[in-house]
Amino acid sequence: MKKHINILLYVFLGIVALNGISCKKDFLNRKSLNAYSESDVWTNINLVQTFVNSKYRALPSIERGRAIPSAVPLSGASSEGYAQFNYESAKKWNLGEVTPDNLSMDVWQPYYDFIRSCNTFFENIDAVEGDPGIKKRLTGEMTFIRAWCYFDLTRRYGGVPLITKVYSLADTDYMVPRNTYEECIRFVADELDKAIADLPLSYTGNDIGRITKGAAMALKSRALLYAASPLNNPTNDQAKWKAASDAAEELINLGVYSLYQGEYGQIFLEKFNPEIILSYNVNNTRNDFFDRFEHRLNVYIGPNGYHGWSAYAPSQHLVDQFEMKNGRMISEPGSGYDPANPYDNRDPRFYADILFNGAPFRGRPYESFVGGYDSPQSSIENWNASVVGYNWRKYADESQPIDENLGSNQSWIIFRLAEIYLNYAEAQYGLGNEVNARKYVNFVRDRPSVEMPEITASGSDLLKAIQHEREIELCFEGHRFFDVRRWKIAMDTEAKPLLGVHIEKAIGGALTYSYPQIQGRKFSEAHYLFPIPTYEMNKNTKLTQNPGY
Repeated sequence: MKKHINILLYVFLGIVALNGISCKKDFLNRKSLNAYSESDVWTNINLVQTFVNSKYRALPSIERGRAIPSAVPLSGASSEGYAQFNYESAKKWNLGEVTPDNLSMDVWQPYYDFIRSCNTFFENIDAVEGDPGIKKRLTGEMTFIRAWCYFDLTRRYGGVPLITKVYSLADTDYMVPRNTYEECIRFVADELDKAIADLPLSYTGNDIGRITKGAAMALKSRALLYAASPLNNPTNDQAKWKAASDAAEELINLGVYSLYQGEYGQIFLEKFNPEIILSYNVNNTRNDFFDRFEHRLNVYIGPNGYHGWSAYAPSQHLVDQFEMKNGRMISEPGSGYDPANPYDNRDPRFYADILFNGAPFRGRPYESFVGGYDSPQSSIENWNASVVGYNWRKYADESQPIDENLGSNQSWIIFRLAEIYLNYAEAQYGLGNEVNARKYVNFVRDRPSVEMPEITASGSDLLKAIQHEREIELCFEGHRFFDVRRWKIAMDTEAKPLLGVHIEKAIGGALTYSYPQIQGRKFSEAHYLFPIPTYEMNKNTKLTQNPGY
């Protein structure tokens, strides 16, 4: 049985045919789910399942234009990348412009909409007739989804109001204060324990892709690691590190997942692989009427010379963080780094993650040198050229065309085992167990097709090595933005100018490299957290604003 969790999302509920629900009429003329929700859904287990399917949209994905922002711009809002077209207003973070009235990647209102739907489910599911096993599983899924919403709210805003009931117009107590961060995380962990008990290890047939026991364990691992980190654990409470360690270990010991053993880059393209715990997938069909439901990752990250948009691109900082194959940083003595050939002999993950000048791609070398096919001076859609001189290779599927009208079909990975190993390594370090911490970092580095030298560091150097490994292994996956905040190092990492590469090619073919500033960047202490939106502060006078806003 395949152990992949690849979310099968029904995007347009009106066209879902599910166990006897007719689709004979034009879907635009059909009764909407909102019409079903109060009078019909809770009388039919099949409609309940359709209702639950629709709430998977609370989870992170590639799509733009949904209520929940795409996960992809998080890269451009951090030191690892650049968001060329400012989707989701990512540049507001780079420029230090985020305020309660000038928001970027705000999720407050949409998450509380999903939370209300979850609360509606919990208040009605017991009365629905149907298979008790299905009801239990659906309860586990909705418990997970509500826990995800509260986790993501807390990692952005800190403590938020914990609401577990459905408010009606007759209620007068709908204005509630914020719970503490600790209360929110305790709630998330307790809810995930319930979900773990209710969810299966895996699925078969059309149910492959639904939330599993392992997914709930993975979210618990991530949530408790955040809770143990310096931003949220300034006293270095060892009990928090122990909880984070236990949560990661519980998932590791489940024995369901394993590190991918093939070519590293295929982790992000092979949907059914044993490393993935939870991923979000939509199909590659683009419906012009519902163009807001976009899935065009090949287009977003593709170079202009291939008719891509270069909307998200790596920074020179990230490129420089990839070690040499011998395990040394490029600036270290003995690394063998050659400034005239800066991309030679690097960590194999560099070649799987980064499109750099000369890299083979879609039948020809990628050309970002001045005047190259993929440069700002190109005759091919040069307005879409990467201004930093690099493009993503991670997630780029060469088997699919770069075509905005066709979209693409990658799954967005939410949890995979490598993250859990690194979670465990960090928690073990926090507990002083350096041998175990090194062991699990090295599991990630030792995998086939990577095979980087083992880390032998200790003390504070080991912590830096763990943090560095996350920066490389998890790049472009939505982690860096939050990692530098929870580690309390963002005042350093995010306030540095964003650099790119400028490559001149001589008539004889010799290349010269320089590294110009592309964007000046700022970071303020306030931006360790998101601001509570003014629109919400105006509605709920019991809310208090985050410091610095």
